[in-house]
Amino acid sequence: MRLIDSHAHLQSDPFETDRAATVEASFDAGIERLLVPGWDAGSSARALAMALADPRIDAAVGVHPHDASACSEADWAEIVHLAADPRAVAIGETGLDFDRMHSPQEEQLANLRRHLRLALDTGKPAILHCRSAAGQRDAQDALLSELRAAGFGGSPSAVAFGTRPPALLHSFSGPVDYAAAALELGLAVSFSGLVFRRGEEASADVARISRHPAFRVAPCPASGAGAIRRRGSASPGSGSRSSAARAPIALGRASSPRTTPLSGAPPRAEGRRQASGADRGMIAIEETP
Repeated sequence: MRLIDSHAHLQSDPFETDRAATVEASFDAGIERLLVPGWDAGSSARALAMALADPRIDAAVGVHPHDASACSEADWAEIVHLAADPRAVAIGETGLDFDRMHSPQEEQLANLRRHLRLALDTGKPAILHCRSAAGQRDAQDALLSELRAAGFGGSPSAVAFGTRPPALLHSFSGPVDYAAAALELGLAVSFSGLVFRRGEEASADVARISRHPAFRVAPCPASGAGAIRRRGSASPGSGSRSSAARAPIALGRASSPRTTPLSGAPPRAEGRRQASGADRGMIAIEETP
């Protein structure tokens, strides 16, 4: 069984004093690999530097929707350059955030479109953040529209990715039909402690039906942006971080079909996966206690 932390912003400032110790603690706990996503050009370069310095670490490079309006053409050229490195294995973290609105919607959409194009061009999956304001789903609907327009779920995606998921919905937020539509496009889906927040009952419903015997659980030092960012802060690299004593849970597809059912899943992850198209996708779960 392989345990991989797929979203750890370990290049961020809160880890400055004990980054190396945190990395080693992760591996000592049984994590086999760490994926460090960027949120702008600088953090993406630092993520790649971590990957180049440690063969157990991989990088993702991209611009978060919060930072879309601050991304210059030079910054984007740097992202494209970094994405060409073999140790950059994914594109992101990117997506849409129509809740906090740190960047105007049109700039977020333009930022998303070029990330989706880069993912298809490189054959490296996109890591997608998506949030709407409470009670709304405009960001989710816009994301699905942009994915379809870019060719995800169609022949461009099939050529670039084969049977691999072309993108991951990171820290899922949204209703069941949105999850079903994403799975129909072949995407993977992940859950974080967000599903336990007031106002995320629809997300919790999706998590509740997502349990599947092909998924596994392991502790990891942080669950990415949700663990190290105060609500409302402007980027995944700002804010506080969760302590190692409050390590989250991360689930991912096991490396072999010869597996046993998941045990110890949080209550809201119980149930059977029922969403249409689930067999084409993958669900991973991250939990912040």
